[in-house]
Amino acid sequence: MPREGGEKVQEPVVVRSPYSGEVVGEVPATPEDSVPAVVAAAVSGSEWMARQPTHRRAELLERAADLMEADLDEFSRTLTAEVGKPTHEARREAGRAALVVRWSAEEIRRRTGEVLTMDALPMGEGRLGYTTWEPCGVVVAITPFNYPAHLGAHKIAPALAAGNSVILKPPNVTPLSGSFMHEKFLEVGFPEEAFQVAFGSGPRIGGALCADRRVRKISFTGSVPVGEDIARTAGLKRLTCELGANCALLVFEDADLEAAAAAAVQSGFVNSGQVCTSVQRILVARAVRDEFVSLVAARIDSLKLGDPAEVETTMGPVIAEREAERITGWFAEAAGQGATIARGGGREGRLVEPTLVLDPPVESKIWREELFGPGVAVRTFDTTEDATRIANDTRYGLSVGVFTTDLDRAMNLSRALRSGSVHVNSGPLWRTAFQPYGGFGDSGFGKEGVKYAIQEMSEQKLVVIHPAHG
Repeated sequence: MPREGGEKVQEPVVVRSPYSGEVVGEVPATPEDSVPAVVAAAVSGSEWMARQPTHRRAELLERAADLMEADLDEFSRTLTAEVGKPTHEARREAGRAALVVRWSAEEIRRRTGEVLTMDALPMGEGRLGYTTWEPCGVVVAITPFNYPAHLGAHKIAPALAAGNSVILKPPNVTPLSGSFMHEKFLEVGFPEEAFQVAFGSGPRIGGALCADRRVRKISFTGSVPVGEDIARTAGLKRLTCELGANCALLVFEDADLEAAAAAAVQSGFVNSGQVCTSVQRILVARAVRDEFVSLVAARIDSLKLGDPAEVETTMGPVIAEREAERITGWFAEAAGQGATIARGGGREGRLVEPTLVLDPPVESKIWREELFGPGVAVRTFDTTEDATRIANDTRYGLSVGVFTTDLDRAMNLSRALRSGSVHVNSGPLWRTAFQPYGGFGDSGFGKEGVKYAIQEMSEQKLVVIHPAHG
């Protein structure tokens, strides 16, 4: 929209509720031509951060966590409004985001280098060697729409804990929680240059940030195609890419079927299935297949789909109409290929019914690709070897769940399954702030989890003290 004299005004990024379509907020768009100045400010911010002692960074992070927890109600309402999360899920995410910030403060206090045994070789006699960790500089954090607070915290807090500056690039559809956290961090004393938020187009703003040579580290969570674009654009930078998944749940004949069914539904339908570690493929032993399916179907029947702001709602909308159309299209495709839709399959606008698909062909999209929606698909197996082979038959490898009471089987599967994490007697969704988190194959590379993210956002330096004479 031009002003008098022809000067252009940057349109704000308008945020709408996925449930109602109503405007729930807006943020100022970052002009593409201002990206170099944003990065220049971040360079200055990184120099300030590097001068701060560890205890000072930790104290600022703890105070930011305090503020986030003090305003947990507002924080969770923001997540419900922009993501469409039911209120109980939004509050859980807000609390976990604050916990990640607090844990980052704890972890940075524990970080140490190591002393090297220099005289392990004759040339090292009389020398002292040790390693230290230093911040890498400017970190760009690119977050997804589904957990903008929790996954944002997993990038922002470790970056600042390590002594870097950070530029957050949130998605246009869910930028409000990133803005909320930004305000809290600045309020406790982080300077604007140390933590900035760039709002706007992913390809333009995100692409310009990733291409800038002054950026040293990029941490991205999102799709495989975007991850590939970032890798091509970034050049010689350190990358952590948390990408797609198609997580499996293996249920053996000796499993606690009630617990396995509860995990299948919780892991398959939380956040309307819009989770990287969501259960999508369920492999169940033939002998217990019918009983297990009945238990899952009964739990699906108890889910309440609707307005995420209503307390009784257990599942809200997916993020966009086009996604709802794609997801239900995959259900219909599977049915056309011979699968049975035992529950759900339809939608009303962005409200997609929780769906149970039985016996889809292995070539169907719902079995091969990442659904990122509220649906699980069930197939049977006869032997442990069959289950392992089927579970590993994917280009992804982020997380997998196994239900069995046979310890030998559990241990053997933990080695045989190609996945970044294996959870025995739990669904693949389970995650804590301190565990290493990352996958194999097209699920990406690099690790998150506070300790591991801090390490990946730091540079290791070697110091060797040689004899002063001789």
